[in-house]
Amino acid sequence: INYCALNKPGCEHECVNTEEGYYCRCHRGYTLDPNGKTCSRVDHCAQQDHGCEQLCLNTEESFVCQCSEGFLINEDLKTCSRVDYCLLSDHGCEYSCVNTDRSFVCQCPEGYVLRIDGKTCAKLDSCALGNHGCEHSCVSSEDSFVCQCFEGYILRDDGKTCKRKDVCQDVAHGCEHICVNSEESFICKCLEGFRLAEDGKRCRRKDVCKSTPHGCEHICVNNGNSYICKCSEGFVLAEDGRRCKRCTEGPIDLVFVIDGSKSLGEENFEIVKQFVTGIIDSLAISPKAARVGLLQYSTQVRTEFTLRNFNSAKDMKKAVAHMKYMGKGSMTGLALKHMFERSFTQVEGARPLSTRVPRVAIVFTDGRAQDDVSEWASKAKANGITMYAVGVGKAIEEELQEIASEPTDKHLFYAEDFSSMGEISEKLKKGICEALEDSDGRQDSPAGELPKRVHQPTESEPVTINIQDLLSCSNFAVQHRYLFEEDHLSRSTQKLFHSTKSSGSPLEEKHDQCKCENLIMFQNLANEEVKKLTQRLEEMTQRMEALENRLRYR
Repeated sequence: INYCALNKPGCEHECVNTEEGYYCRCHRGYTLDPNGKTCSRVDHCAQQDHGCEQLCLNTEESFVCQCSEGFLINEDLKTCSRVDYCLLSDHGCEYSCVNTDRSFVCQCPEGYVLRIDGKTCAKLDSCALGNHGCEHSCVSSEDSFVCQCFEGYILRDDGKTCKRKDVCQDVAHGCEHICVNSEESFICKCLEGFRLAEDGKRCRRKDVCKSTPHGCEHICVNNGNSYICKCSEGFVLAEDGRRCKRCTEGPIDLVFVIDGSKSLGEENFEIVKQFVTGIIDSLAISPKAARVGLLQYSTQVRTEFTLRNFNSAKDMKKAVAHMKYMGKGSMTGLALKHMFERSFTQVEGARPLSTRVPRVAIVFTDGRAQDDVSEWASKAKANGITMYAVGVGKAIEEELQEIASEPTDKHLFYAEDFSSMGEISEKLKKGICEALEDSDGRQDSPAGELPKRVHQPTESEPVTINIQDLLSCSNFAVQHRYLFEEDHLSRSTQKLFHSTKSSGSPLEEKHDQCKCENLIMFQNLANEEVKKLTQRLEEMTQRMEALENRLRYR
């Protein structure tokens, strides 16, 4: 009979049947508990003197000795010895290796501290100990430390505290008036009534114009340690630099040729625009008085406005204010060519040469041209255009001299920077004004202009000029070819070559025909024909413009 199966004895390990019943039995290494059912492991370590130095661990039939962490069992299998991690591993300690329970640590000798890597050593930072007593900063030395002071201070005799350094006394400060020690250095100050200049050292009067009897008739402007006099609109400075005189309202054709290259910069371009506006303010702008045109050039030339575009200073200054900066190369020669070939033509508003209206060009540049300026500057001057050259900064003096009319001391202006543009403007206005005054009373024509008219002969006055003799005169130069209509030509030649009897030899007659008055007479007759042709060209131009306007607004 299987009592174990029938009775559910509750044995923890094994149930064993007998003839009369059953009993519980435990696995090897275990003993049956008093309840006859559960089992407990046999504690060999407790039942006998195991002799383990540290730990005793039961096995199924016996026990074994074990060691705590950081120790190894010795050969007797009972005692333990500490593990030498320093010996067993490549510890990498710079100075000494010390075993711990589970590993090792590196240690440094006295006067050194372990670095962050845990292996190498660094000399002990005496300042880091915190008892150095330095007022500003502590710097570790070989075996100790030294105190240092911040910039602008020096160490006192106690070697720890600091006092402010007297920079003004110790250095060549360069202050014109007063030197004051600051936090780290020094600053210059000025006496009452003065202000510090841009260099931070020199002193200038706060308002020289108010503090001195300047004598300016119109306007006094402070200029550094001094002042300059300026005039109201429509006036220019007299020779004494103080009084002002009204500039003549006589006619002038003036063209600005303005450098718009990249080297100039937008900020300085605005200063140049103010310079142009200042010149315009000194002129009487009207179709009968001053006509002004403006070219801006870079790698190309752009006509901002022609001599005929504006009849008032207000509109002209508005156009200058709206002028856009080109900002590329510097083709000054190309700009002079454009000015010479187009800006002073009647199509663009210039008055005929016969009117004797002065033609003036103001050329502004701030650097070397990328092309040749001499050819077109020479042509312009040879054809009666008065050339003013204004250079600032890197402008080349040789180029300015090639551009400027003679004498160059009156037609060439140069400054190292744009702060002097105001002075140049005043000198230029004065020069233009003087040129206008000279043109009012001048008798001799400048190069390229026709002379004033002289007395014309009447029908009854005999004129003894032979055309062949006239052209052979040594002092006669034909600079232009004149085209006459046939009927005008016949009448002119009849008047010009009216024959009379003359006494004397042919040589004497030829000498008389080369007299200056005879040459002038011939030129005056030619002038009449040119004037008529010019008037017709102007009429044709006006008609063309009217047609263009009609087409534009259809």
